[in-house]
Amino acid sequence: MFRLLTTAVLGVAAATTAPLLAMPATAATATTTDGCVQSIPDPGTTTPVDICFTLFRPAGATKQHPVPMVLHSHGWGGSRTSDPASFQYLTDAGFGVLSFDQRGFGESGGQAYIENPDVEGKDVQRIVDLVAAQDWVEKERRKDPVLGAIGGSYGGGYQFVGAFSELRDKGETRFDALVPEITWFSLTESLFPQGVPRTEWATALTAAAQASNALPPVVVQGFVEAAATGNVPPYLFDFLDRNGPEWHVRQGRRLDIPVLFGQGATDNLFPLDQGLKNFERALTDDARAQSIFVGYNGGHTLPSVMPIGTNGELNATTPEDACSPTLGSPTFKDLGLRFLQQNLQGEETGLTGFGEFHLTTAGGRCVNVPAVSANTDVALGDVVSTVGVGVPIAYPIAQGPITIAGTPTLDALVTTVGVDNRAFLALSVGTSPLDAKIVQNNMLPIRENGIALNKPRTGVELPSVAVDVPAGQTLFLTVSPISDMSVGFGSRVVGAMTMRQVQMHLPVVPN
Repeated sequence: MFRLLTTAVLGVAAATTAPLLAMPATAATATTTDGCVQSIPDPGTTTPVDICFTLFRPAGATKQHPVPMVLHSHGWGGSRTSDPASFQYLTDAGFGVLSFDQRGFGESGGQAYIENPDVEGKDVQRIVDLVAAQDWVEKERRKDPVLGAIGGSYGGGYQFVGAFSELRDKGETRFDALVPEITWFSLTESLFPQGVPRTEWATALTAAAQASNALPPVVVQGFVEAAATGNVPPYLFDFLDRNGPEWHVRQGRRLDIPVLFGQGATDNLFPLDQGLKNFERALTDDARAQSIFVGYNGGHTLPSVMPIGTNGELNATTPEDACSPTLGSPTFKDLGLRFLQQNLQGEETGLTGFGEFHLTTAGGRCVNVPAVSANTDVALGDVVSTVGVGVPIAYPIAQGPITIAGTPTLDALVTTVGVDNRAFLALSVGTSPLDAKIVQNNMLPIRENGIALNKPRTGVELPSVAVDVPAGQTLFLTVSPISDMSVGFGSRVVGAMTMRQVQMHLPVVPN
């Protein structure tokens, strides 16, 4: 089951087929061992796949004095962390750490099925089994370690696929606390909102996987077809549909463990709304009451040029994360340590802000709110946009000062005359329509297939934001025929889209 590979700190040992038994190399505070565990074959094959890891045992961890464990894994296209210094803040605090290469990356075998519960879900379960076999790891009961997890992006995805797949397969998860950052609720919503590909990110993710041939051919073919036609083939939707918390939520599953969420408000791959939906939908009520949500200006961030965005216009003195300090920690990393200490070690760390959203605005201020749904309605009248070609148009919504924090939506009667009509929507801020900039660089499509005449559309989501609109400036609805994130995937033919009787629903923060 286990295969010892090399020691990581002081030297390299010969490979062996012996079980993982000893920790032969020692750093200042941790002993480090590399190894692999066998997991299930790739679908359609018969050869077991090695999932390789580095295990860090803190000084003083013994069978008589066991310690909790924290799992870690990398982002898409990356590999595990083997440097003990990277986790010294955890090992010094009395945690064991295991960092692993996900399937298709690093030294692990197989191909990446992008956090499929039947593939990567099994990999994470095997890693947890490995942790549970260490006699120096604290257990709640046999084969159930005291266990937390950290990691961002794809390194957040493994946390959810691991916990949810255990909940599906065993009726409960062995994870006791999670700290995912900048990860997704739904891959299809993130990569193809309303079936409109986010071109730049689909291209970048495919390129990052090419070096290791990590992606199965069906995924590469699907991305190529989407790029060529502007539409996402059904088989690609089917491949990705199960690969995130949204699918488990549809099946009636919720995680009943505390989670510290970190999500990028300027992230235009896994935008702020993905984290908000995880917090609101993927947890039980009890778990949410023990969880914390932090939004910051960061994540997977590409600039918005057409239409022009704020592009993270933070100066050197403006914090990207204003909320971790508000919650008593200088950084989100430190906040994560306190969260793990409280939930895995039972320490009183003075944490506050449970059950709430803590969002860093575009200007670097922390807004603390109990809910992010709309609470204020504004009648906007009629909105007209060209589709296919043309320039963005900004429609005034409200004058500053006003603060928006959460997910705005709109209702409208939509009329289109073309085929597969697509326009892109976002909130923007400026002194006039001419200088209004997209808040935190995100837009979402509104799409109508075929001719429509005053077709009711309700609850159309705009990008989730956190923004202070100062006095003298205006909050706008910007409507554009094109968006940087979906280059080449505007309307199939040139035409127009009219939205009549538009009602905006805004998450306004009370003064």
